[in-house]
Amino acid sequence: MITFSLSLLALVLGYFFYGRFVERVFGPDDRVTPAVRKADNVDYMVLPGWKIFMIQFLNIAGTGPIFGAIMGAKFGPVAYLWIVFGCIFAGATHDYLSGMLSMRHDGAGLPVMIGHYLGKTAKSLMLLSTVLLLVMVGAVFVYSPAEILHSIGGETLMWIAIIFCYYIIATMLPIDKIIGKIYPLFAFSLLFMAGALMVWLFLHWPSVPELWSHCYNMGAAAEPDTWKDSIFPALFITVACGAISGFHATQSPLMARCMKSEHMGRPIFYGSMITEGIVALIWATVSAWFFYGEPAPGYELIAGADAGFHTSAPAVVNLVCKDWLGVAGAILALLGVVAAPITSGDTALRSCRLIVAEWLKLDQGPIGKRLMVSVPIFLCSFALLMWQLGNPDGFNVIWQYFGWINQALSVFTLWMLTVYLVRRRKSYWVMLVPALFMTTVCTTFVFVSRQMLHLPESIGYSLGIASFIVACVWFMLWYRREKTK
Repeated sequence: MITFSLSLLALVLGYFFYGRFVERVFGPDDRVTPAVRKADNVDYMVLPGWKIFMIQFLNIAGTGPIFGAIMGAKFGPVAYLWIVFGCIFAGATHDYLSGMLSMRHDGAGLPVMIGHYLGKTAKSLMLLSTVLLLVMVGAVFVYSPAEILHSIGGETLMWIAIIFCYYIIATMLPIDKIIGKIYPLFAFSLLFMAGALMVWLFLHWPSVPELWSHCYNMGAAAEPDTWKDSIFPALFITVACGAISGFHATQSPLMARCMKSEHMGRPIFYGSMITEGIVALIWATVSAWFFYGEPAPGYELIAGADAGFHTSAPAVVNLVCKDWLGVAGAILALLGVVAAPITSGDTALRSCRLIVAEWLKLDQGPIGKRLMVSVPIFLCSFALLMWQLGNPDGFNVIWQYFGWINQALSVFTLWMLTVYLVRRRKSYWVMLVPALFMTTVCTTFVFVSRQMLHLPESIGYSLGIASFIVACVWFMLWYRREKTK
């Protein structure tokens, strides 16, 4: 619990000190924002700051900081380091700068900004990757809540149909009609659940592994026959939304189109990511107790936790909330595990509509043109979902590739922001260091992971180091040419 307390303090201090430094690096001013200049009462409109924060938090969070932190906690307390340092120096900075840059480009989507700073080839690749990622989000974030609702009553296909109908309505209507009204409520539920668990942790002060005594891969030590993932790079792919996530850069433009002033950026973009990191810390600590707590692992003390160390992330949420928070906990768990992924799914498809419309140069004011873009997107997401249902391991397969594409997307965003800062003669190292690190993580994962090439570790890690060197050389050569210009 000392590691948890220090990590919590570090995130709060990171917001006030490093967040303010990053804000000075960007330099927000009093120019007219897209929400005012391009107001259309559909996607561009001024919303209250507190509401934008709640929507942004729920957009980027969903169940990411919960499920990712639970799975990351299986590695042991080393997950705290990634959540804290990743969130402060990579994730929150990534979210803030990508959101603010979108505002400077009239609320542009990620592929347009990538094309502007990294070139047409990168733009085409990013457009394809972003659309694929968002369609996958729409599919995977329907399946898990539909399965949970099925356990309560009704058929899975019935719940899928209901959720997709909601998706269509939420994606097509102006942003203030559904998203602006119900998202703050769901965000409050998610924060209240996390806050209640944090209070429980401080009141009971459970014995959980501390970083200085368990700084190794505890999962491999606990289950050597089944736990094959290494800390590097698997941990940095597993814990994404609680540290850094490329998906966030696809969501930030939604709120960049609703902000009245650039000075709202730090509390909304940087602040919502720090808040997500706090939620991830709470669930990492809860999970540390569940998997490794002393004198006995927590799952031995909770009725129904018969899967032990291999209890799934949604099951951990339900079991712990019901055991610690009673009936209220069960309701909050249902809201968190069902509502959060649904809300992330509908904003993902909304972002997809806007990105495709931006590429096709289709005005999204008339509802007919919104339908023209949305229908193919929904059909693709639905087809992927049907394949997932027909394949026994479909969900796991899609989730594995979703995780990698998500982090690969962050690599493109980080390099784009690095180029922007270099060209504006600003402190580009705030993005260069995370860009080099995440480039190495994603390339190494391709080489060594069981889901990708699965090369021998000596070869895979050597290629990962080589990718880091190539990225450094590429940047130095480009930087020299840029200075010459």
